[in-house]
Amino acid sequence: MKRLAGKVALVTGAGQGVGQGIALALAADGARVALAGRTVSKLDNTRQQIEARGGEAFGIECDVKHPESLERCVQSVVKHFGGLQILVNNAQEVPLGTLQQVTDEAFEAGWSSGPLATFRLMKLCYPHLKGDGSIVNLASAAGFRWDSSGYCAYGAVKEAIRQLTRGAACEWARDGIRTNVILPLAESEALQGWAAARPQEAAAYFATIPMQRVGACEADIGHFVATLCSDDCRYVNGQSIALDGGQAFLG
Repeated sequence: MKRLAGKVALVTGAGQGVGQGIALALAADGARVALAGRTVSKLDNTRQQIEARGGEAFGIECDVKHPESLERCVQSVVKHFGGLQILVNNAQEVPLGTLQQVTDEAFEAGWSSGPLATFRLMKLCYPHLKGDGSIVNLASAAGFRWDSSGYCAYGAVKEAIRQLTRGAACEWARDGIRTNVILPLAESEALQGWAAARPQEAAAYFATIPMQRVGACEADIGHFVATLCSDDCRYVNGQSIALDGGQAFLG
């Protein structure tokens, strides 16, 4: 039996990487999935993979930095599928660099695509999620680095998402909505690009993973998210969960 049968999910940044892995896993567990992102061709690729496995999905061109685009996205999902029970806020522009290197524009892009988009989309989806909803937001272990040099702007926007998650978990549980946040480490295009640009740093970082491997976007991250959104985790709410083979210690 598929645990998410009858449920509708919206995943942002679903055209590649972790977002795609989550979308594939949700669909494999029975959810009908709305795929949101800026690049239609990438969304089409994810949709085709889902349909080839017998699932149902459709793509929505959406730039999460613009509130009008988010509003249209939610309206399209509800119109197309007739409801919405799962929201995954995955899309994020990453402001990397030291304090002197990160520009106002880069930091603002990280803020508007991350915590501000998460804030807006949770509120837009709230009326539809009431009763039997699950929200999964994405943060990062960048906020837990003992040496934040070069990662403080990224860590800052991701930590803001964790606080929004906790707030929603406390305020909306009475409305039948569970909200959790994951901190994934996965073999995505973004991680591959980072490793190629900083090979020595990447090698040292990967060596600190107790399980000695980087996670798979679908098998390790996506399937966990599907479980988190199912009744198997119906009492899990307000938690920050690292999916990184034991690399981060949240304390």
